[in-house]
Amino acid sequence: MSLFKARDWWSTVLGEEEEFDQGCLCLADVDNTGTGQDKIIVGSFMGYLRIYNPHPVKTGDGAQAEDLLLEVHLRDPILQVEVGKFVSGTEMLHLAVLHSRKLCVYSVSGTLGNVEHGNQYQIKLMYEHNLQRTACNMTYGSFGGVKGRDLICIQSMDGMLMVFEQESYAFGRFLPGSLLPGPLAYSSRTDSFITVSSCRQVESYKYQVLAFATDADKRQETEQQKLGSGKRLVVDWTLNIGEQALDICIVSFNQSASSVFVLGERNFFCLKDNGQIRFMKKLDCSPSCFLPYCSVSEGTTNTLIGNHNNMLHIYQDVTLKWATQLPHVPVAVRVGCLHDLKGVIVTLSDNGHLQCSYLGTDPSLFQAPKVESRELNYDELDTELKELQKIIKDVNKSQGVWPITEREDDLKISAMVSPNFDSVSQATDVEVGADLVPSVTVKVTLQNRVGLQKIKLSIYVQPPLVLTCDQFTFEFMGIPRVIQCKFRLPLKLICLPCQPSKTASHKLTIDTNKSPVSLLNLFPGFASQSEDDQVNVMGFRFLGGSRVTLLASKTSQRYRIQSEQFEDLWLITNELIIRLQEYFEKQGIKDFACSFSGSMPLQEYFELIDHHFELRINGEKLEELLSERAVQFRAIQRRLLTRFKDKTPAPLQHLDTLLDGTYKQVIALADAVEENQGNLFQSFTRLKSATHLVILLIGLWQKLSADQIAILEAAFLPLQQDAQELGWEETVDAAISHLLKTCLSKSSKEQALNLSSQLSIPKDTSRLKKHITLLCDRLAKGGRLCLSTDAVAPQTMVMPGGCATIPESDLEERSIEQDSTELFTNHKHLIMETPMPEVSPLQGVSE
Repeated sequence: MSLFKARDWWSTVLGEEEEFDQGCLCLADVDNTGTGQDKIIVGSFMGYLRIYNPHPVKTGDGAQAEDLLLEVHLRDPILQVEVGKFVSGTEMLHLAVLHSRKLCVYSVSGTLGNVEHGNQYQIKLMYEHNLQRTACNMTYGSFGGVKGRDLICIQSMDGMLMVFEQESYAFGRFLPGSLLPGPLAYSSRTDSFITVSSCRQVESYKYQVLAFATDADKRQETEQQKLGSGKRLVVDWTLNIGEQALDICIVSFNQSASSVFVLGERNFFCLKDNGQIRFMKKLDCSPSCFLPYCSVSEGTTNTLIGNHNNMLHIYQDVTLKWATQLPHVPVAVRVGCLHDLKGVIVTLSDNGHLQCSYLGTDPSLFQAPKVESRELNYDELDTELKELQKIIKDVNKSQGVWPITEREDDLKISAMVSPNFDSVSQATDVEVGADLVPSVTVKVTLQNRVGLQKIKLSIYVQPPLVLTCDQFTFEFMGIPRVIQCKFRLPLKLICLPCQPSKTASHKLTIDTNKSPVSLLNLFPGFASQSEDDQVNVMGFRFLGGSRVTLLASKTSQRYRIQSEQFEDLWLITNELIIRLQEYFEKQGIKDFACSFSGSMPLQEYFELIDHHFELRINGEKLEELLSERAVQFRAIQRRLLTRFKDKTPAPLQHLDTLLDGTYKQVIALADAVEENQGNLFQSFTRLKSATHLVILLIGLWQKLSADQIAILEAAFLPLQQDAQELGWEETVDAAISHLLKTCLSKSSKEQALNLSSQLSIPKDTSRLKKHITLLCDRLAKGGRLCLSTDAVAPQTMVMPGGCATIPESDLEERSIEQDSTELFTNHKHLIMETPMPEVSPLQGVSE
């Protein structure tokens, strides 16, 4: 909207593909006309110097040919342009142009030309100084209180201040401890130079102290300075602002007071002459430039601040008075008098967009038409309102919040997995150990009736499965929609048939209510011999080398899954249940059910949790050590850089040896962090597999519905990826604690307990393991999972004997009921007490 846009008075684009910065813009009566009308002086990094005098016929006009007074190519990049009394013997204004290795001072003059040609402008070089050091920026003023002339101070890239008394070079001084140059300004009231060092401190140096300090060209070592050979350069005052500064500006209220304005990366500061903070303002957006100037109100200062959101904010002290939109990001802003128009805001972007604008608003020309006056019948309005409310209520009851449309969906998505592997594997890691990694092609089909806007197809698979491409984008036009589709990948993608094993460390028994099914019918792709040999037993080997054995009982309705690794049981167990359900659905049997009557294998699950948590703690320690060594490495670098910058080098005192040793430690720690991150990723993958297995067993054990299993999955698997900032342990602990305090709570007192609003890594996993044990205990005694607020009620009526209260501290957590301990014993002992019926012998079963 035009209400808060900058009113464009005149604008132009400078050159083609040129670059500009904050020192490249200046406004002054550079040709000494004496009328008080400013000219716009712009220098670019390409070396072009341009002088404009805008004369728009009407507001918003672009640049005309006669607006450009002068354009000259100076060959060297222009870092900064300033206008002042830089030539001796006269108080006329001259133009100072700072190049990287040269300072040039020009006089700008115009001569009256013929009618058809107009006025002619030219520049004349008055003098120049060749710099021995690469320049960064400059400032000028009446250094030392001189009258009628301006002196120039140039700051080099290595922190040296070079003072020029017009045509002659005065002296040069190194700023102590300087690593990188910062913005530079001169305060005439205190006769001081103010800058911001690389230590993020505002520093003030008196001109007299600079003048009488040791000459930079004859500077001796610090130890010799302490002995008295020359005066040391001492800072007048410092102030730590905690951030790097973009610019500094000095504004004087009167002869007795002035303010130092510093623009930081996130704040801008107003300081007194002695370095005390007058006020500061935290900025909402990243600033790009600023310009303080005296306000019409006595004792206050206005500040123009441009930011990277194309906005120009006007503050009166710390109060935002106006905000206006610009067509570009300004890197320099000035205020001047152009064409008898005072207070014109001139902004320059880094790509050469130069604009003169003013603040204001457009009057609103729209007038609302008069409404026809008529008497209102309030009884009819009440009746109509009640009818509408009844319709809304009925719709919400029957259809929920969103209305259900009977028409066909605009977008349909389906996935088809190829039954065969790719002839040439597309896997990035072709081999895992001695196994070749296969790949399979998934065909995703999108169907839509109407045009859609921008379709972004994202595909996700669980580790260790990977994708060759996980995102696709299609350009269409239409309305946004979100739709999901899930598909299953073939088991043979990560499993191979192998010889079954008679013994295993971890075993699970799944009970069913139907007769056992031949494993050849359930897993046809994993049979390698005759039907008689593999009816009741089958072996699986993952690509990583782990083996899982599946056995079916001949006489009972049981299946046993066993493996050396606890987490490897999940995939085969889940695949067995899914294939059994599909098999009996094809047979027309709808009452098939699986159950788990053994003890929950929490001990093995807790071992995986402890291993994952140990890797997280180890990762934190390694990162802390790496951070400490990095700080030490940078400190040694700074000391070495200071030694190397000295004109007379001092002995390194084994700093180079210390730097090399610290570097080797940093590399070793970085490798250790990377290795730990890889181990943590693998551990989290194993932990997720074990968590899927525990959720599956709890669902079979308590015959949970699909909604209740979804609640368990949301509580136990809240993260797709594990991170140091937000880890699995604290997230799951918070989710389980919430369930225990709501739907699985014993009394209303437990429901009143509040959870911590901040998640942080715990000291150990004891609290999490006790909460998981208590969750299983509550489920065993009749508790049910539900997210509805109506279900958050005391469970004492449903669970005779009651449940243990939720521990509110580590001391109370030790008092878990004895029957809970008896219920969740190690499942290895249970298998020994309840042996499986006889199965067919394993001899003769091949790969």
